[in-house]
Amino acid sequence: MFDQIILFIASLAANFFSALSGGGAGLIQFPMLIFLGLPFGVALATHKIASVALGLGASLRHLRENHLERRFSLIILGAGLPGVVLGASIILAVPERLATFLLGVLTLGLGVYSVFKPRLGLEHTPKNREGRALGVGVLGLFIVGFLNGSITSGTGLFLTIWLIHHFGLDYKRAVAYTLVLCGLVWNGTGALVLGILGTVAWNWMPALLAGSILGGYLGSHLAINKGNLWIKRAFESITILIGLKLIGG
Repeated sequence: MFDQIILFIASLAANFFSALSGGGAGLIQFPMLIFLGLPFGVALATHKIASVALGLGASLRHLRENHLERRFSLIILGAGLPGVVLGASIILAVPERLATFLLGVLTLGLGVYSVFKPRLGLEHTPKNREGRALGVGVLGLFIVGFLNGSITSGTGLFLTIWLIHHFGLDYKRAVAYTLVLCGLVWNGTGALVLGILGTVAWNWMPALLAGSILGGYLGSHLAINKGNLWIKRAFESITILIGLKLIGG
């Protein structure tokens, strides 16, 4: 029972901040599962399935705002899902420490990049939706999908910043796409692959799912009410802090 309470509180906090900033739940939740005694592969599969609940909780709030365009949503899903499947299929063969270090460098870079771009993500200016520019965007989505399926922890942050940088979304819309499409569909696909290839700690799942759904809903509600500048600052703070922690080990 004590472990279940710890799981619920940690999951609630991780998914609250993830929904607020557009990713990062796994950078708290995944290591916590390892700390509590799960082997790496079991923790990975268990976290991936629990992360689908974050997408569900966030979707319950974001879909009320009607920020998602159908065509653009299909582009994100079509480009990213093959990468998710490929990444999830090979992750268990990647050295854990190397993956963690690279994830830290990439995450820190996202936060620093956003800090030095003061206007980044504050205005919604859609771009690069046709021709060669769209092709570059699709390639970027595939790579982010691959990272989501393989590194798995915190890669929603990568999708958020790619949607802002390349496609011109503001933070509020980018976070909505990330939490609904990446959180629900991408993570659901990765969870299916890892569930088949790996082992899941099903007895840990109730507390993780409850914390994920509630945290996802509350974080999304606060982000929607506070607006782009507030989300941008949350994104920068979380990515820089988590990146430094991962690099330091």
